[in-house]
Amino acid sequence: MNEDVGIEVNDAQSKLNSTWVNQVVRPESVKEIQDCLQQTLQGGYSVSVAGGRHAMGGQQFGAGTIHFDMSGFNQINCIDLEKGIADVQSGIQWPELIAAIEEQCRDARSWAIRQKPTGVDKVSIAGCLSANIHGRGLSFPPFVDDVESFSLLDAASKIWECSREENPELFSLVVGGYGLFGIILNVKLRLVPRTKVKRHVEVIKVIDLIDLVTKRKEAGYLYGDCQYAIDLDGPAEEHQGVFSCYQPVGDDEPVPAGQKSLSKDSWKGLYELARANKKAAFEVYSKYYMGTNGQIYWSDSHQLSSVFEGYMDAVKEHDGTEMITEVYVRKEDLNTFLATVRTDFIANNADVTYGTIRFIEKDQDSFLAWASESWVCIVCNLHVVHSEAGVEKVKKDFGNLLDRVIEFGGCFYLTYHKWISKKQVEAAYPQFREFLMLKQKYDPSEVFQSDWYRYFKDMYSDVVAKITN
Repeated sequence: MNEDVGIEVNDAQSKLNSTWVNQVVRPESVKEIQDCLQQTLQGGYSVSVAGGRHAMGGQQFGAGTIHFDMSGFNQINCIDLEKGIADVQSGIQWPELIAAIEEQCRDARSWAIRQKPTGVDKVSIAGCLSANIHGRGLSFPPFVDDVESFSLLDAASKIWECSREENPELFSLVVGGYGLFGIILNVKLRLVPRTKVKRHVEVIKVIDLIDLVTKRKEAGYLYGDCQYAIDLDGPAEEHQGVFSCYQPVGDDEPVPAGQKSLSKDSWKGLYELARANKKAAFEVYSKYYMGTNGQIYWSDSHQLSSVFEGYMDAVKEHDGTEMITEVYVRKEDLNTFLATVRTDFIANNADVTYGTIRFIEKDQDSFLAWASESWVCIVCNLHVVHSEAGVEKVKKDFGNLLDRVIEFGGCFYLTYHKWISKKQVEAAYPQFREFLMLKQKYDPSEVFQSDWYRYFKDMYSDVVAKITN
């Protein structure tokens, strides 16, 4: 589409997915969604769908599509205080959901969400479902494990109820299916009892992390992760990280007012320091976190953060932004993998801005499962200069990283970018061909599209040709 036609949209973080859609609609009810869909089909257009716009691989945008902005479809339908189920509209975002649950549980049994994406709050529930996100739980599967059921509007305006028992194949495809099978309407989330947790912080050698996590899990800690230093000078065996874990404590423990927390401005300063002096940034970050050791939080609200808002205040698009990749290896391979990647990054002068290590249990439910077994998750943010050479540099660095994780028999997340080769996809997701075939089964007219889908459809053109012939 010509840039003087339609509306330009982009992802909220990397700003590397500028896309011209034909129109943006923002429905606020099921009827409005159905009416917009009918008008779209009558006009001969395809549909793209987004909530918070945080995916970075073009999953939520499609050039020339009618773009459904679901952020207005954001109400709480009901909360079952007996069963601990929150029935919500798909466009609701985490801060509003957490606040609504707390309010409704004020004079009753206290429930809470179990996990949400870490570092960004204004993400829709349907977006989290479509990307099958995870949080910082030490022993949790991905988000699919927190989903009881959902309703889905297909291209014929039929509403499907999807769960592990009802339309289970469609359930498995939609969770982690990046919006390609229809528009998610209502979602029923499994809640957990709300608890208080105490933060335990250590500055550790990253090579000791696995043993420490094992001990923390045995002691009953629920949450935790390790922010590793981004300064790659010094010996690998001494590489440090800030290891923060959260242990349940009694309900009688107070949550004091005025506890230390990083404001949006503080996160802004940390980002700017990380871009200027990686060693100093880790020193400031670790000193702050050590100062929060022993603080008490609620299990849900401790997962909220203003880090993204600070990043957005600091980032200068003409200087570049950050692109994320997540890769997954077995715990016994972690230290060797990290040492290998560290050597690669030093040799290729990869520009790391932030990184963390988390833990994930096996996904038993989704078709395009990235957590095909229990993994250690390594998150890596590389700085991307917004020029042809800058993008090509990071493509190469991430390509090398994905090759390495495949060498170790691991996997990678599909949400952050599509700088992925067919060989890499087939190694990590051998079911991807079947995924595309099932897309054709449930949406033969390809009403629901995205630039991400078009990229992989072209990559697997032999599969699509076989289906259509």
